[in-house]
Amino acid sequence: MKLGLLGKTGTSASVTVVIPCYKYGHFLPQAVASVLAQPDVDARVIIVDDCSPDDSLEVARALAAADGRVQVIAHEVNRGHIRTYNDGLAAVTTKYVTLVSADDLVAPGALARAVALMEREPTVGMVYGWPVEFSGEPPAPKPEPRTPVTYTRWRGREYIGLMARRGRNFILSPEVVMRTEALRQLGGYNAELPHSGDLEFWLRTAARWDVGRVNGRVQAYYRQHGQNMHATTFAGMPADLRHRLTAFEYLLSDDFAEASPSGERYLRQIRRAMSAEAVGLAIDELDAVGDEALAVALVDTATDLAGRRLPGRQSRRFARRLSRVHAGRAPGVTHTTRLRLLRFGNRFRWRFWAMTGVS
Repeated sequence: MKLGLLGKTGTSASVTVVIPCYKYGHFLPQAVASVLAQPDVDARVIIVDDCSPDDSLEVARALAAADGRVQVIAHEVNRGHIRTYNDGLAAVTTKYVTLVSADDLVAPGALARAVALMEREPTVGMVYGWPVEFSGEPPAPKPEPRTPVTYTRWRGREYIGLMARRGRNFILSPEVVMRTEALRQLGGYNAELPHSGDLEFWLRTAARWDVGRVNGRVQAYYRQHGQNMHATTFAGMPADLRHRLTAFEYLLSDDFAEASPSGERYLRQIRRAMSAEAVGLAIDELDAVGDEALAVALVDTATDLAGRRLPGRQSRRFARRLSRVHAGRAPGVTHTTRLRLLRFGNRFRWRFWAMTGVS
């Protein structure tokens, strides 16, 4: 890992922001404006409308008519989000590229910072940073801090190792800027992974390139819609964990084997980490007097992820919680205290992720 100070590039590099859109035309003006206002880069936009049944295409074409830096690709039939991503990415001709959903925003100065990092570090194929989550109206940008902008650079294999130890994806998505050269090597998103294609895409990138992160500045604004995987509910976690594992299984592919012989070892770490995460979520659900069926489903998922019986300590902890529920007893002081400590720990982990990009 390398830490460094980030300065301006001195050049106005070209960056294309691909914006896939399906029924999100009402968000497009803000998304496009957040790109075209970027300083110190030659910013361009490609909107790909996936045959939206509303007025999204009309909004996109109006934006293109108003500014020559905006291009529109219109699907005549709905092709799904992966094909929409790839069609937009295939049309990019600039040196750098990013994919931003129509309901998300690029933070002021984000593209120039990402480009500066890659200009300084020629082995870095993708750069990410801190995405701020919001709902409703976008938050007003805060004044730029006076502190210097720093960056982190990991060797690709080092970054994959960090992900393997935690079994996690540290990136939401709109905060990533890539070299178009790296994108061309990868060949786009995997159509067989509609629910975890972004994670597999980052793994494929890190297998060939180093990974960079802009520290101390907001790089994107990510919109939340109701309850999703980033909210407090665990309802979708069994499926999320299984999709995540499917993406991580890229590490067993022949493609990854050419870059590293460590795929099997990485996947064993990932299975252990994700299995422990699933058991922890199940216990949290019971301690919070939540859904017993969901807790059982999470433990079943943990067993599948581990590929064997769960460690005795984990099994006993869950069994004790389940017995308490079946006996009709409320969580004790120990359990409620544990939940409070867990929530404090989660807040700390979130702050650590916001500062460092890993957790």
